[in-house]
Amino acid sequence: MMNAEYGMRNGTSDTPHSALHNPHSAIRILGIDPGLRVTGFGVLDKVGQQLHYVASGCIKTPDGELPERLKVILNSLGEVIAQHKPDQVAVEKVFVNVNPQSTLLLGQARGAAICAAVLANLPVAEYTALQVKQAVVGNGHAKKEQVQEMVQRLLKLSGTPSPDAADALACAICHAHGGMGLGALATKGFSVKKGRLV
Repeated sequence: MMNAEYGMRNGTSDTPHSALHNPHSAIRILGIDPGLRVTGFGVLDKVGQQLHYVASGCIKTPDGELPERLKVILNSLGEVIAQHKPDQVAVEKVFVNVNPQSTLLLGQARGAAICAAVLANLPVAEYTALQVKQAVVGNGHAKKEQVQEMVQRLLKLSGTPSPDAADALACAICHAHGGMGLGALATKGFSVKKGRLV
């Protein structure tokens, strides 16, 4: 049920080979945008002050009973973790929806995502959508299209990631930007105008 967007960079990173094998110079971050129907994931490497795209995609759950759908999220993220071996995980926090039932279901999907990370003994950082958008776009109320565009620009992607994958990559970028004391994101040469990187 996984739909990975490896085509953007053929599933590989532009990170120097030596840097990837030196844990002191590279940190691999898995960003997760949890959802019961679609969970986005994005993997990037932070080397010094630079970010390098590794992979992204979506996990789509089939219609059916809640436990089975949560199992798909848990197992699929477990596969992503096993394949890409991240050092840290960043997960978007649940916002309180107008519909309490939707909020509850989203919270359970998020719980499955966190369990996948915890089962792999990975540290988990959590960020609100406001924090993620502020870190990536410079505007906490940015639209999804703006997040997609900024993620594409910051990671130098050849194509625009899907909204769910972009949100997951944005979460990883937010973590690299300031989470866990990783330091500021290098945006030299860029400026933000009306929520867009120019």
